[in-house]
Amino acid sequence: MSRPRIIFMGTPDFAVSSLEACFDIGDVVAVVTQPDKPKGRGNTVTAPPVKELALSRGVPVLQPAKLRTPPFSEELRRFAPDVCVVTAYGRILPKDILDLPAKGCVNVHGSLLPRFRGAAPIQWSIAHGDTETGVTLMVMDEGLDTGPMLAMKRLPIAPDETSATLYPKLAALGGELLRESLPAYLRGELKPVPQPSEGVVLAPIIEKDEGRLDFTRPAVALERRLRAFTPWPGAFTTLGGKLLKVHRVRVARGQGAPGTVLSAGADGIEVACGEGSLVLLEVQPEGKRVMKALDFLSGNKLAPGSQPFGA
Repeated sequence: MSRPRIIFMGTPDFAVSSLEACFDIGDVVAVVTQPDKPKGRGNTVTAPPVKELALSRGVPVLQPAKLRTPPFSEELRRFAPDVCVVTAYGRILPKDILDLPAKGCVNVHGSLLPRFRGAAPIQWSIAHGDTETGVTLMVMDEGLDTGPMLAMKRLPIAPDETSATLYPKLAALGGELLRESLPAYLRGELKPVPQPSEGVVLAPIIEKDEGRLDFTRPAVALERRLRAFTPWPGAFTTLGGKLLKVHRVRVARGQGAPGTVLSAGADGIEVACGEGSLVLLEVQPEGKRVMKALDFLSGNKLAPGSQPFGA
């Protein structure tokens, strides 16, 4: 079989390893990615990482604002793709694009499907306290990550894992999965298997307010959420009407009304939760640097028994 003609669709860093794998597997005839967007404090218009790699390899890059009107599939048709590989593109593909390639569209998804279908599987796997995750290669249909599966690779989630540390591991694993499984699928040797109907969990897009520390929750759950939402939106509360970011914590067994300061000193700021307590070890007051709890306390007195944190 001659080298397959591949259209790749992806946008962020997570998709770069998948695109690199596609260059090894076949001829990447076009890359589709999201439009350039302002980024950083200076709002400098920045190209997606996938675009930068594609241009460095001399591959045509398409950045449609919309996929349905006018039908973007007509623009893709001229590339005569055998398959479309999609990794973290960021948009739902309409049926006319799904049906365009001879072998359909396949997707590299950052979870062990059907667990964590949706936009943020990496964050929610940590927030839910899972000890294992992975990547799944599936044939796409019109549903949200509901297509039949071709293969998956598993990866343990470390006890101190954050989204920031798990993200590159799964990105690399996605590239490995493509190299191992996509050629066999294109040769007709790997058949899609329907997803199980049981075990479906959704992983919706992360909203900023997900990072707010709700001390009525169990301390274990808050510690997981801090790791899940690092680097964005982070974990935070308010103190005296001002934002207080929380960068590092540990779980303890203290008891009290949720939100009550149990102790405040060299060992951190211990706050009672719905179950157990959370010791704040590193914090960042609004407009200031990250600091250890003891340094923060030198200018901010927190009396045991008080409830100074905002909801």
